[in-house]
Amino acid sequence: MALELCVLLWASDGNEERLSEYEDIVLALVPKHGGKVVSRVRSLSDGDGPLEVQVIHMPDDAALQAYMGDPERLALAGVHREVVARTELLKVRTIV
Repeated sequence: MALELCVLLWASDGNEERLSEYEDIVLALVPKHGGKVVSRVRSLSDGDGPLEVQVIHMPDDAALQAYMGDPERLALAGVHREVVARTELLKVRTIV
């Protein structure tokens, strides 16, 4: 069953640009697993909300798990720990 995901990302202090650079790299791996990055937006406010919000389509949970376990992605785990303060992953569906 196809998955539609909404990913919300908060940067650790002072790492806003590095978070975006990290996401550039790991999101480039999504198509390798049959997925598609539908939307990627960045907040313009300095509030408490997420810095970046993404909508990603994956063909199924197995594809998502393969992406999450991709060796190229896992090799960047240290960078992730440094630049990402918080991540929320929501399974969603398009209404309109």
